[in-house]
Amino acid sequence: MSLTDNPRPPLPTWITDAYEVLSTRIVDSSADHDGVPSIDRERAVSILTEIEELALERVDAEHAITRLLERGYLYEVDGELRVTSRSD
Repeated sequence: MSLTDNPRPPLPTWITDAYEVLSTRIVDSSADHDGVPSIDRERAVSILTEIEELALERVDAEHAITRLLERGYLYEVDGELRVTSRSD
């Protein structure tokens, strides 16, 4: 997306890397009671801190999730994170 379409600067690579990890885990998870794949926010933080390639501290994982929510990559329902859209 060019800056003329979206005047906000792009997310840092480490946050988009975190998105790739989370979106894959969410899509691969079993659907919740609404039939939509999701994972608990606390589990998402744990996943991001356990992936050695990301090397994120808890505060960084929480920040990445917040930025992904703010930008609309993810959305949250009752503490469960879901993928807004997935482009393969």
